[in-house]
Amino acid sequence: MSVPGSIARRYRVYGSVQGVGFRYFVQRAARQAGLTGWVRNLPDGTVEALAVGTPDQIAALRRQLEVGPGRAGVERVDEEEADPGSSADFRSFEIAR
Repeated sequence: MSVPGSIARRYRVYGSVQGVGFRYFVQRAARQAGLTGWVRNLPDGTVEALAVGTPDQIAALRRQLEVGPGRAGVERVDEEEADPGSSADFRSFEIAR
């Protein structure tokens, strides 16, 4: 169930972000920030994530996405608003397959 005051954001990360541990990096950063949601690789070579939490938690994740793990090369991060109500079933932050 989403917490009152929660927001949700969908991210798309471009660059050298597959095959470099990016999803695990995002999962760890999101869990440390206290977020729920998921992250996954897309067929076009980008990484997509959906995060639900407070504005401060979301901002912390965004900063991490812009940097990525050491082997990644983030070129750009697109962000769009999502509906936190549609994410009410998330209990943690997972790697989606």
